[in-house]
Amino acid sequence: MDFNMKKLASDAGIFFTRAVQFTEEKFGQAEKTELDAHFENLLARADSTKNWTERILRQTEVLLQPNPSARVEEFLYEKLDRKVPSRVTNGELLAQYMAEAASELGPDTPYGKTLIKVSEAEKRLGAAERDFIHTASLSFLTPLRNFLEGDWKTISKERRLLQNRRLDLDACKARLKKAKAAEAKATLWNDEVDKAEQELRVAQTEFDRQAEVTRLLLEGISSTHVNHLRCLHEFVKSQTTYYAQCYRHMLDLQKQLGRFPGTFVGTIEPASPPLSSTSPTTTAATMPVVPTATGLAPPEEAALCLEEVAPPASGTRKARVLYDYEAADSSELALLADELITVYSLPGMDPDWLIGERGNKKGKVPVTYLELLS
Repeated sequence: MDFNMKKLASDAGIFFTRAVQFTEEKFGQAEKTELDAHFENLLARADSTKNWTERILRQTEVLLQPNPSARVEEFLYEKLDRKVPSRVTNGELLAQYMAEAASELGPDTPYGKTLIKVSEAEKRLGAAERDFIHTASLSFLTPLRNFLEGDWKTISKERRLLQNRRLDLDACKARLKKAKAAEAKATLWNDEVDKAEQELRVAQTEFDRQAEVTRLLLEGISSTHVNHLRCLHEFVKSQTTYYAQCYRHMLDLQKQLGRFPGTFVGTIEPASPPLSSTSPTTTAATMPVVPTATGLAPPEEAALCLEEVAPPASGTRKARVLYDYEAADSSELALLADELITVYSLPGMDPDWLIGERGNKKGKVPVTYLELLS
């Protein structure tokens, strides 16, 4: 019992001494041992790494799970070391609603058939999203969390120890300085000087040892950057795969919908061709809609013989192709992204289509795949 009381008293005394030293330094009443420039740079880089890792981690979590309530729930499950329950993605939920609507409204009607097709695509999109979230969490979020909850906590602990060792060292320096001043005034050897010098040597040794430990940990931040760089590449790879899957699923869906005879006749206002003032960025931001000849072209256009078509005397324009396009039949012109072609319209043509020419090849091309140039 006495031992514990003495230890508590000793700890309280050390804490008080450090607090006094820290306060006097803040008010400029005590000298402070400064770390060298290299050490200060290591500290600054470590703090910057920690701060940006936290921000990137939090924002990536928002990207993968926009619902804040769901994020809180997942966080609590992780802290309780319990498996996070499987959650239906928004795409999968939309697919479920569309399938149920088709069943009730009539799966054999044009609307019902379309709902079923879109439902199947949304279900595939939801599955792709689930895979992306899982992969990104393992390859990117987990390493960032491991750094913040592991390495960074160790670094912070050693830095606090170093701060305490420095305060102890500077307090010993201050006591030695006072003892020597008292000795000079008394003009005789003061035992306090010997004691202060011994305490200073011990404090200096402990400070140097702790500084070396902390420095090694701070230099390990370079390895952290290398690891995070590798994880960032994995994140980009998984995100690229996800968006490529989404793009492929939607292109397949558009082609399937285009094969439904008469599905869109008289139901959708044709989109106006983009003006020359439309920026490439704005135009490219919209996914291409895949029109097809079946059920869309008026009777007079279907009978059009492309070999006999001649460009008008005026009204031809250059256009840049935004996306690859595979011709559905011989009346259409296949396109490659970024190529330049000449386009023009003919009387009676569907406004969603133009005649495109490239060299000696000619055919119908969808407007939504083009950026019309002035």
